Amino acid sequence: MKKYSIVRIGDEYVVQAGKTSILKVSSRREAAKLVTDAAELLQQEPAPCADEDPSIEREAPEAS
Repeated sequence: MKKYSIVRIGDEYVVQAGKTSILKVSSRREAAKLVTDAAELLQQEPAPCADEDPSIEREAPEAS
């Protein structure tokens, strides 16, 4: 994950990736938890696409 920071702006905490503000929350603890959760999700393998999922059937094209 990119470098991130949690900065306090007024009464809120803003999660930033680089110089981009990503998320605004009310507590630093909540911000830290969300960043940790996001990092874990990014490390997981991607879900298969619908084209690759054998449980999804495609409709056969209609014959003219």
